[in-house]
Amino acid sequence: MIICIKNGILVDPVRRSLEHLDLLIEHGKIIDIVPSLASLEAVSCDQTIDASGKFVIPGLIDMHVHLREPGYEYKETVASGTMAAVAGGFSAVACMPNTLPPNDCRAVTEFILRQAERAGRARVYPIAAITVGQKGKSLTEFGDLKNAGAVGVSDDGFPVTNSEIMRRAMEYANYHGLAVISHSEDLALSSNGVIHEGQVSTRIGLPGIPSASEEIMVFREIALSRLTGCPVHIAHVSTAGSVELIRRAKDDGLPVTAETAPHYFTLDHSALTGYDTSFKVKPPLRTKEDVIAVKQGLSEGVIDVIATDHAPHSPMEKDVTFDEAEFGMIGLETALPLTLNLVREGILDLPDAIAKLSCNPASILHVSGGCLQKGSDADLAIIDTDCVYKLLPEDIVSKSKNSPFVGRILKGRNELTMVGGNIVFERKT
Repeated sequence: MIICIKNGILVDPVRRSLEHLDLLIEHGKIIDIVPSLASLEAVSCDQTIDASGKFVIPGLIDMHVHLREPGYEYKETVASGTMAAVAGGFSAVACMPNTLPPNDCRAVTEFILRQAERAGRARVYPIAAITVGQKGKSLTEFGDLKNAGAVGVSDDGFPVTNSEIMRRAMEYANYHGLAVISHSEDLALSSNGVIHEGQVSTRIGLPGIPSASEEIMVFREIALSRLTGCPVHIAHVSTAGSVELIRRAKDDGLPVTAETAPHYFTLDHSALTGYDTSFKVKPPLRTKEDVIAVKQGLSEGVIDVIATDHAPHSPMEKDVTFDEAEFGMIGLETALPLTLNLVREGILDLPDAIAKLSCNPASILHVSGGCLQKGSDADLAIIDTDCVYKLLPEDIVSKSKNSPFVGRILKGRNELTMVGGNIVFERKT
């Protein structure tokens, strides 16, 4: 069966180009890419998809999501989370290990992969725990976890506070070819804080988390990368100080990469004045100056990746007092329109924005995807950058609805997602 995608504008994040090109797909692969004006009469297409007025992009890759399964299926499952992913234009996600039990052994990694295969939607790349039980005391079996299918290690949600253990983790991960993803937080400084420490926290009377709690650990990870020669990826960058530290590390030629999430370049801590727990995330929303610095970091290539940190929670964990509410918001279905805002603002051009959502995370995780070329897997999305709509709770595919963007007007939406040549999501108007 040959599928033809016609009349779209192909976004190539590798060559940083936009061209009117048609795609031919067979047996899950792209078999040819031809100019849109070229005649396809010689090709007998079994199915034709008209992408007129839309952009054809590589399937997006989110390298930081929480699928919650096993253990927290009331918040999200591999099936519901990957359905949210493909609805948002993501053909692949990397899921963090803070499940119950944590993904710290072969059995859990293999379980997640079986669930993903059963769901049959987005590709799933497990990130295994650095330490047993994510307790920060002893390393997991990196080699066994990689053989089971893990592509990286992280104790996301629980920083590795012992620097010697983190050093050994980097050395062993480097040997096994696993990405190291750091949750950079000094717990002694963040303590019982719930929002950014600053004028807003003082004014509304909530305990704060200083920027230094992130920046100190970012500095440590850079120092350990320098010591070990191991690449390290800094997760959810939120402060101007972290951006500057990463900039200097890159200037020194160190193998340091970084990500931020859409809420860190879209929102600031002033959103917390209403005590709305949907804005409660960790690290917390920072100042307007931090937002500007994060945008600049994205523009200059200091921040390589946009990842959602998709963190679903049920109403019983969010519809409580602010102090008691869980940290986190969902993001798989809003990442694309929020990132497109950066294009409209002139912070990024469209190929660079798509690169931060596709080929850059693929490169860091050493997985396939993130490109559209002859012979590559037909993992792609068709997006309408001009579509304006109001995000309603019933429109959200994720099992949880904890997003501060519910009820807001968004611009830009995914219309179709294909994984391995199979249409796994198509929006019905």
